[in-house]
Amino acid sequence: MFIFQYMVKVIKRDGREEEFVPEKIVVSILKAGAPLDVARKIARKIECAVSDSEAVTAKDLARMILAELKKANEEWYRNWILFDKAVKRRHTDKELQI
Repeated sequence: MFIFQYMVKVIKRDGREEEFVPEKIVVSILKAGAPLDVARKIARKIECAVSDSEAVTAKDLARMILAELKKANEEWYRNWILFDKAVKRRHTDKELQI
């Protein structure tokens, strides 16, 4: 008997695809100011939400992560948005219409 595990692909904003790596979510949430336990909990929740999917867009991932951050702590949510503006030159709040 063969068991195949299909990895979820992330479709980046520029169209490239890469493997879904929950640890990237953890790192990003830590940068927003959340403690490690919270970052891991949110990443696990997102991982479970996408585990049955073949692919997920980076925008959809960002929406899910930001919704969880906003529920957990408004400041972490704002930090993420500010980081995207300052470092990535991206207007995530407008882009995702949140």
